[in-house]
Amino acid sequence: MADTTGNTQDTGAATAPGPRPRRSSWRHIGPGIVVAATGVGAGDLVATLIAGSNFGYTLLWAAVIGCLVKISLAEACGRWHLSTGRTLFDGWASIGRWTTWFFAVYAVIWGFVYGAAAMSSSALPLQALFPDVMDLEWWAIACGLAGLAFVWFNKYAVFEKVMTVLVGVMFLVTVYLAIRVTPNLGDAFAGLLPVIPDEKDSVLNTLGLIGGVGGTITLAAYGYWVNAKGWTGSGWMKVMRLDNRVAYATTGIFVVAMLLVGAELLHSANIAIASGDKGLMQLGGILEEQYGTATGKLFLIGFFATSFTSLIGVWHGVSLMFADFLARRRGEREARGDVLASGRRERSWAFRAYLLWLTFPPMILLFQDEPFRLIIIYGVLGAAFMPFLALTLMWLLNSSRTPREWRNGPLSNTMLAVAGLLFLVLCVKQVWDQPWAQFF
Repeated sequence: MADTTGNTQDTGAATAPGPRPRRSSWRHIGPGIVVAATGVGAGDLVATLIAGSNFGYTLLWAAVIGCLVKISLAEACGRWHLSTGRTLFDGWASIGRWTTWFFAVYAVIWGFVYGAAAMSSSALPLQALFPDVMDLEWWAIACGLAGLAFVWFNKYAVFEKVMTVLVGVMFLVTVYLAIRVTPNLGDAFAGLLPVIPDEKDSVLNTLGLIGGVGGTITLAAYGYWVNAKGWTGSGWMKVMRLDNRVAYATTGIFVVAMLLVGAELLHSANIAIASGDKGLMQLGGILEEQYGTATGKLFLIGFFATSFTSLIGVWHGVSLMFADFLARRRGEREARGDVLASGRRERSWAFRAYLLWLTFPPMILLFQDEPFRLIIIYGVLGAAFMPFLALTLMWLLNSSRTPREWRNGPLSNTMLAVAGLLFLVLCVKQVWDQPWAQFF
């Protein structure tokens, strides 16, 4: 998946000359770690656990396919930013005004609900680790304020370093747990064969696992982090592709490790866990019973690292996107990657206004039941974003907006079409499953 364009030229785009490293190097890796850490949240881990507990190793292949699909999407985002010198939102705006309205509504509603969810998810393991300190709601507020302060006062370079440390914690904990449960390697390798379980809704469950491997809007933020790193021209294309592969190899390890835990610890003992963050709390209790207090506590530390990286990743990445959106709306003729590289977006009032939106209004939801209609709209918008991303990337990267040598080749078009169809099916299913009768 090093080059999904299908093109072999590496002449660079005249519109975005930028620095040109001679070859890809591990020392440049960074944005990929950030997108991996942000994209793999508590929800992704528990969905993989449930797949392992329900089907054993049968759907291991689906987790691998999910990583390949997301590699293609993130690569396309990074390729647009580097080959054109323009941001993804600038590309969306060139398609039509409807993209602007979709993003505006999505950013406002999604950010409001996600803020509460991210704070609660980060608070759960902290309350379990320190049960007598304060209530869950106050732990959640503390996490939100910590994320706000961290992103507000630090630029991308520091942000990346902290995310890398937290990813290291996530990696060690998940791999340790996978080894601790003593997986059956023969069955695990057999799970790489594409087999659909013979159960009700197994096809949709399989598609859901493929689609849920790491990232929603954070995939779109990848190109912004690429520019914030200082990569602003097509000369960084090889580096970006290596970085992207590292991101989803890391994601794949997280997901496969949790599937092994689900298959060995839960499936073999016929133990069912709840969906969402409560499922991870249940898993912590099971691990403590099976392997001792130290393993249970270690898991909670990994749970916190997983949740808090998603929180600060969204606080930073989506705020960058929102700042870019408002700059374009306020009349900037062209939103450019070099503006992101300069750090001006991170110092803008729009960036900080969206940070405040993600932090303070959602605190209302921590102390009351989440508004029913808002949650339905949130679910629909969230389901619609990924097909929107896949299909608009196909549009942009097959048009004259992209320099010819960096347009999609057959492989990239195939992967983006598969991704678009996959997420469209999941979107329709999620919209269909909403309790619309109770909405009106």
